[in-house]
This record gives sequence, structure tokens and C-alpha cells, in this order.
Amino acid sequence: MPEELITPRHIGYIIDGNRRWAKKHGLPTYEGHLAGYNALKDVAIATKEAGVQYMSIYVFSTENWKRSQEEVKGLMSLILKLFTTDAKLFKEENIKLKVLGKRDGLDVKILKAMDALEADTKDNTGGTLAICLNYGGQHEIVDAVKKIVQSGIVADDIDETLIAENLYGSEVPPVDVIVRTSGEKRLSNFMLWRAAYSELIFLNKQWPEMTKDDVAAIIKEYSGRQRRFGG
Repeated sequence: MPEELITPRHIGYIIDGNRRWAKKHGLPTYEGHLAGYNALKDVAIATKEAGVQYMSIYVFSTENWKRSQEEVKGLMSLILKLFTTDAKLFKEENIKLKVLGKRDGLDVKILKAMDALEADTKDNTGGTLAICLNYGGQHEIVDAVKKIVQSGIVADDIDETLIAENLYGSEVPPVDVIVRTSGEKRLSNFMLWRAAYSELIFLNKQWPEMTKDDVAAIIKEYSGRQRRFGG
């Protein structure tokens, strides 16, 4: 009989290797990000079709502003494309959008498109795609603590549940498995609170090379892990 797979509730993807893929193929950096963008759509649909309820994608960190102005501009144009030109995919796939991160520094066009798409998809039930945009795990925890302090809650009443309830997009649950491409083996400030007991999978391929077959392999690998949660 075929092996029965355990489907994770939440997969987090750290996109890495777009620039290396472009360099390997003798292409400009933007072409690498464009190829990564196309792979993102394929992976997102395959993840949803595999029955995963939540998927988070690390598309732009708070540290990525340090990159060249040209590269940042190219990335932002692709992010705007996701929220506008490709917004129809969310309707077609019945996917709900959540954007996690800081709004500071983002262009008003992106903010308006992002807010509109979140509102348009809020009742979708096919799965949730959390886009981590201008996101940093440490910033997220700091902002959660600030919200708690500003609400007047006393120190003795602060616990793990309360902090989780004040994270960006608090309905997004802990990450069951975090996947990073390009062979790098670090979290890079991604989902630090939700990653407390995440399984980690590091793939020796660049993000633009990702396909739906990789999603199936990730779920199979996850199914073979024994999660202990400190027990």
C-alpha cells in the first residue's frame, strides 16, 4: 500500500538564489527575480493543491533595502504585479491574501493594491497565502510587544499566547516546516516566533528551479520527520 503522507498545516518558504540563477545563466539580476516570481506562482498553487492550509513566502526583508536602487525597484515592480495584474489568480484559486510586515517605506501604489486585494480575498476559503513584505522576525516581535504595552496590559499578564495574538496577521499559525533554497542554511530573520518548533528543509537548488514536484518531495520529507516539541 502507498505510504500515507502527513500534510503540514503551514509551509514557510525562504526564497533564495534568484540572483545566483541569473548569474549562472548570464542574465541580469531582474531576470532572476522574474524567473523566481514565476516559480513562486507555480509553487503556491502546488502547495495549495496538496492540501496545505497556510503558506508564507519571504519576498522582501527589512534588510533588503540595502540592495541597489535598481534591484529594489525591480523587486517592487514584481510585487505590485502580484497585487494587480495577477490578482485574478487569488480569485481563481480561492486563496486568501495576508501581507505580513511593516508598511513604512512602501510605495503608496503597493499599499493601496495590497489593501484592496486583502479586502477582496478575505472570504476566500481555499487556503491562505501570507506574503512577508518589508518583513523582519525581530521587528515583528518588537511590534507585538509595543502593541501589548500600549494597550496597558501589566507585565505579569504577558505570556506566549498574548504575544502570538499580537503578531502580524495573528491568525497565521506556527510554521510546521520552513524550506530554504540555494543551499544556504539559516533563517535570516524569518518567522522567528512561529518557527520555534519548525522542521527545517534546505534544498541545494535555486528558487527559480522550484517546481510542483519539489512541493511533493517536501511533503514526503516532512511526513518522515518525528516532531517532538521538546518532549
